Amino acid sequence: MKEAFVFLDLDNTILDFSMAERTALTRMLSERGIEPTEERLARYPVINIRFWEKLEEGLLTREEVLVGRFEAFFAEQGLAVSGREACERYESLLHEGHWFMPGAQELLQALQGRHRVFLVSNGLASVQESRMESAGIKDCFEKIFISELIGCDKPSREFFERCFAQIPGFERSRAIIVGDSLTSDIRGGVNAGILSCWYNPKGLPGREDIVPDYEIRHLDELLPLLESL
Repeated sequence: MKEAFVFLDLDNTILDFSMAERTALTRMLSERGIEPTEERLARYPVINIRFWEKLEEGLLTREEVLVGRFEAFFAEQGLAVSGREACERYESLLHEGHWFMPGAQELLQALQGRHRVFLVSNGLASVQESRMESAGIKDCFEKIFISELIGCDKPSREFFERCFAQIPGFERSRAIIVGDSLTSDIRGGVNAGILSCWYNPKGLPGREDIVPDYEIRHLDELLPLLESL
């Protein structure tokens, strides 16, 4: 592909959200006198993903996701903690610091001048912008598209159409989305009628109902893939 329109997800594709999540959750629980046991640190992400998938399916609003995930988590743990207060503190802690996925910095540098690169994220705008600022990567993207600001979420076709409309000279036939989420990124690519590449570093099993055009285990595989298209 001579010059591709590359749409990159942020969380667990460029920046290590799992590490940020674990760090913020540990501090938030500790501040409330709740021991951040391995069981709790492992259980919350499962609940969190379940709630975000309901947002992607249009079953919950963003507000219901943000507060509801903590209400469900604390209820399951038998703890009387305000889901809203926990969410507010947790989100404020997510602003602090950043961690890169392996090879992410090198990928962003390698893409510069070769392809047109865009960011697409469902995360909270204030959190994502703060993390990108901390990581020093905002200038790596021609445009940054965050669903909270766009007005609809991945994987809806409308989200992508609104993004495409803001890109001069956009050509759907030369576009590809790269991300770690089958339900958000890959399904989004299918809905938008563009190529999709599943970044699957843990070698997770796929799904018969959501099939990516390509799959990579390491980010350094992306540039050769683009050059081969």
